[in-house]
Amino acid sequence: MKTAREADLEEEPPQENGVIQSTQDQHSSISPPTSTVSGAPDDEPFSTYFEEKVPIPVDVTQMFSFRKLWAFTGPGFLMSIAYLDPGNIESDLQSGAKAGFKLLWVLLGATIIGLLLQRLAARLGVVTGMHLAEVCNRQYPTVPRIILWLMVELAIIGSDMQEVIGCAIAFNLLSVGRIPLWGGVLITIIDTFVFLFLDKYGLRKLEAFFGFLITIMAVSFGYEYVMVRPDQGELLKGMFLPYCEGCGPAQMEQAVGIVGAVIMPHNIYLHSALVKSRSIDRGNKKEVKEANKYYFIESTIALFISFLINVFVVAVFAEAFYERTNIEVVGITTHQNQHRGLSFFLSFSVSLSLTVQGVVLGCFFGPVALYIWAIGILAAGQSSTMTGTYSGQFVMEGFLNLRWSRFARVLLTRSIAIFPTLLVAIFQDVQHLTGMNDFLNVLQSMQLPFALIPILTFTSLTSIMNDFANGLVWKIGGGVVILVVCAINMYFVVVYVTSLSSVALYVLAGLLCIAYLCFVGYLAWHCLIALGVSCLDVSCLPSRVSNNRPSVLIEEQPEYDT
Repeated sequence: MKTAREADLEEEPPQENGVIQSTQDQHSSISPPTSTVSGAPDDEPFSTYFEEKVPIPVDVTQMFSFRKLWAFTGPGFLMSIAYLDPGNIESDLQSGAKAGFKLLWVLLGATIIGLLLQRLAARLGVVTGMHLAEVCNRQYPTVPRIILWLMVELAIIGSDMQEVIGCAIAFNLLSVGRIPLWGGVLITIIDTFVFLFLDKYGLRKLEAFFGFLITIMAVSFGYEYVMVRPDQGELLKGMFLPYCEGCGPAQMEQAVGIVGAVIMPHNIYLHSALVKSRSIDRGNKKEVKEANKYYFIESTIALFISFLINVFVVAVFAEAFYERTNIEVVGITTHQNQHRGLSFFLSFSVSLSLTVQGVVLGCFFGPVALYIWAIGILAAGQSSTMTGTYSGQFVMEGFLNLRWSRFARVLLTRSIAIFPTLLVAIFQDVQHLTGMNDFLNVLQSMQLPFALIPILTFTSLTSIMNDFANGLVWKIGGGVVILVVCAINMYFVVVYVTSLSSVALYVLAGLLCIAYLCFVGYLAWHCLIALGVSCLDVSCLPSRVSNNRPSVLIEEQPEYDT
């Protein structure tokens, strides 16, 4: 029996009266499963997340049901983990230390933008029954599809490296320096086996465990917030007044870094897959509409909680560290360390890193604050490694039709992530480890177009989304948002590259940027045609179709049941 992929490869370019169809018409009409009540298909033995489907209670009398909301609760909280990973936490503390409360409005705006993008991802998964990587597999020719997969894999590996860094720092702090950074990196290998162990206990229990980790972060960073007692008036002013008085290049760069840290490319792919875990009859328009509604509510709640946790971290370091000189901090740190048994930390220089700032908290507010900070970082790292594993498996299965076991997938990703991190931890110090974290934020910023452009493209096509395709407002708004986010992150990349001070690196960066922009331009071209800019449609040239596989599946989108 042929798979959909094999049948796709054998199809001839669609013609109408001898004329090849336009690009917009060539996008495939995807037939979603008419029912998802049963378990995973037999040809998906390793997709353990979908071995069970959460049933949705039937209640036709209420416009809103808390029972239904509870049934849909889970995917949004797993998705929100990406907003709380160690890279985000470090971005938060740097924001508070450099700009005080003045950039909280940027964090709020980035979170709202992230929510809107996650809405598109969830709708794609609910309506089509396929996640973003699977849709990309059907819609893009072979070469762009492989490049897209590689870019997303880079983002996933970068995120996993940040998790390794965060966990290593947490172990170092919790052991009062007895576990070196390289030892903490090696300990993270155990995460692989812990994850595989938890994965066998069922979907709802796994989602509950993620909720437990988020609770640990909320309690840990919330405790720090209460201990520091930041100025509530300044906090609210910074959150709702979009202005940064007295801010210079450092603060502007940090504002860009906040956007890059909050909006993660692989998270778009992840969320579009996680929503497949509920029993939804996708042939029933009412059920699909209802699922979209409850998933959006759940995502809003989850990202609101993640936003509060991020605000806790920003506020703590804004109150404790903003406008303090290194001399002041060193003086307080030295005095307090000598009286609190934390003398091993005296070897650290003052810097904006997860390790040193945890020490500063311990010196300002007592050792309990330090250990609770470390527990929060550990929870952030542990949770992000699990969601990163899911993202990696979904992306690999979707783009390549390659099904690996969770064990093989985690082992590969973690091995790639651990090797460079271990070398830096052994031969360098915590400052270089922090520098690697900054580089990883830049790397993930560069991958953003490879998630944002495809999700807007496919959710705007009626051949894919049927009645749930983006309207004019969402098309224009989504296009503007993606343009702004990509421009901001490209600025972040330029600032980072110019700080390298090396002619050879400039040349290399220039060559890579040319290739990068060409590919982004290719994706943007397809996106603009999907948005209705028909004047850009030049795909009727026979040479393009003859050299690439057609992206049309001869499948009709079924009418929704009434």
